[in-house]
Amino acid sequence: MAILRARGDPETVRLLQQVPIFSALTERQLGSLARDGKERTYAEGAVVVKEGEEGLGFYLVLDGKVEVRRKNRRLAALGPGQFFGEMALFGDQPRSADVIATAPTKCLVLSRWEFRGFATAQPKVLFTIIEEIARRLSETNKALSE
Repeated sequence: MAILRARGDPETVRLLQQVPIFSALTERQLGSLARDGKERTYAEGAVVVKEGEEGLGFYLVLDGKVEVRRKNRRLAALGPGQFFGEMALFGDQPRSADVIATAPTKCLVLSRWEFRGFATAQPKVLFTIIEEIARRLSETNKALSE
């Protein structure tokens, strides 16, 4: 897994803008957030996050594909512009699922510490994040009960 510094390029900013929890932010704020994160690349088949491990951050898929799996059950397939790990921005709970790269993949990773510095300066973003977390939790509960 290679780690590169994110540059806040226009494509990364555009993808961040499509993330519901960040959609109310200005282009300048999104650029700042992108520069705070790091780009990481994963080979096909690589474990991006492992169920049960401590969650350290938020992942935005910039390129490639990942699958979210719980106990070998596929919960979701995610591609560019989609994201996971937002709960880790708020605490150190264990990951609730595995995420596996199903193609060569590049993600923007924003750690809890980087995000907290950003959110301290932009407190209104916290309300939109809470709304999105509640929506995704509801979807996950529904998928697990089927």
